[in-house]
Amino acid sequence: MTFSQTASPELSDALDAVARHRDKRAFATLFRHFAPKIKRFGLKQFGSEALALELVQDTMTSVWRKAHLYQRDKGAATTWVYTVMRNASFDTLRKMKTHKEEHLSDELWPIIEQEHAAHFDANDHLQDNRVKRFIERLPAAQREVLWGVYFQDLTQEQLAEHLNLPLGTVKSRLRLALEKLRQALEADHD
Repeated sequence: MTFSQTASPELSDALDAVARHRDKRAFATLFRHFAPKIKRFGLKQFGSEALALELVQDTMTSVWRKAHLYQRDKGAATTWVYTVMRNASFDTLRKMKTHKEEHLSDELWPIIEQEHAAHFDANDHLQDNRVKRFIERLPAAQREVLWGVYFQDLTQEQLAEHLNLPLGTVKSRLRLALEKLRQALEADHD
């Protein structure tokens, strides 16, 4: 980031006013100063105006809610706000990555089905010993999640509740299991 890190007493005062009094005018000052800079950063980072505007909204909402955490003696207001922005940016990148990973299974299973269609009925293709062998090699936690989602037709949310795990853990295990399964099938196919 190449934003100006110069200390501005006006911005620090505005952050203090938001923290202490929920001062909307002080927040407007912060918004006018930071929103265009955050939007430019978002456009550069994501290449999407919609995501850039979302970054502005997420950052400035966090500034409003977390202004009480700002400590003037520990750094400039700009440094603090840009740190909030960076964290919001990372959250957006994680959402984008997660959304991309959710579609990995949509891409993987049709390949497996096509590969085995010539040898098995549509109802029998999941019984393929080779696929089962690869699934059995997965770590137990990943195998359990894969089995629940694809063989027991549970949603990820249902499985998380059933296993008493956070949804993110179920999604991570499923993503890892699918990636390992894809690699094993590709290696075996070669």
